[in-house]
Amino acid sequence: MNNTETLEQYRKDLERSWKRTEAAFAHALHPKVPQVGQTPKDVVWTKNKAKLYRYHAVGERKHATPILMIYALINRPYILDLAPGNSMVEFLVNEGYDVFMLDWGVPGDEDKHLRFDDFVMDYIPRAVKQVQKLSGSQEFSIVGYCMGGAMSVMYAGTHPEAPLKNLVLMATPVDFSEAGLYTAWLNPKYFDVDRIVDTFGNVPSDFLDMGSKLLKPIQNYVGPSITLYDRLHDDEFVKNWQIMNKWVEDGIPLPGETYRQWIKECYQQNKLIKGELKLGGRAVKLENIKANLLAVVAEQDHIVQTCQASPILDKVSSTDKQELRLRAGHVGLVAGKSAKKQFFPKLNEWLAERSN
Repeated sequence: MNNTETLEQYRKDLERSWKRTEAAFAHALHPKVPQVGQTPKDVVWTKNKAKLYRYHAVGERKHATPILMIYALINRPYILDLAPGNSMVEFLVNEGYDVFMLDWGVPGDEDKHLRFDDFVMDYIPRAVKQVQKLSGSQEFSIVGYCMGGAMSVMYAGTHPEAPLKNLVLMATPVDFSEAGLYTAWLNPKYFDVDRIVDTFGNVPSDFLDMGSKLLKPIQNYVGPSITLYDRLHDDEFVKNWQIMNKWVEDGIPLPGETYRQWIKECYQQNKLIKGELKLGGRAVKLENIKANLLAVVAEQDHIVQTCQASPILDKVSSTDKQELRLRAGHVGLVAGKSAKKQFFPKLNEWLAERSN
């Protein structure tokens, strides 16, 4: 490289650094609050803090079987409806599905006693009745994600009489015998879940968030800021980064008794896959599940590993069951360009064949 080329390279580097600095000051002085969950919807049912949304149709609803989306009790469900063009909900609505979603809301101190028994045996069945009533269809599909997927499994395993036609489980843990670092961290010899719940009541979102981030501390605590600074000149990237960061930082507490159950009976005792979990006096029997099943596994998921999600296929009685493995992480499975190109079309293809 001659002197002229060297000077030109220096000039480009300096210009790029200056643009980053300008952008950093602009975002610091005039921060923009990203808008999320923008797909038009109505609240069609409520119970305590929970809400059931029904999304507005776009044109004709082409599929007879409605979809009930069930998200986790941790974080906000708008990860499934981040922004126009980056939304699983928007995609399904545009494909002609009648889409509903359960938003569990933010628990208060008065909700610390709530357990899976309450959510699975009371809230979900009531929401299902509303879906059936408003859609005019007795049959319905459930799309569950992460803990919401596990709760969907619990519902299906305790309600064999329900006309559940399709069950889609995304990054859903059912076997907790090997959960990576969580197995070591949550070992009952060292992790006193009773003390945590008795101290906090509802388990704070920061406590829950720290546990997930420490699985990959450099990537989670340092990586996002470095990536943002490197691409501050790219307005579209910054906008998407802000939206995702809003969701990551917008955590909610988890009812204490649900957390106690989740850690003790699932992570520490592995009762779900063993058929030993009981809710409201009913055993959660995975063999009760006969619905068409699609288990979606994210191969790069460090929160729910493939060995936790795959075993569901061997336990259910479904004759139509399939595993879909994708090169994605826990969140990248349902949000971002990769999800839109990789997962959404395949989900539509699978559901469309089984929703008429």
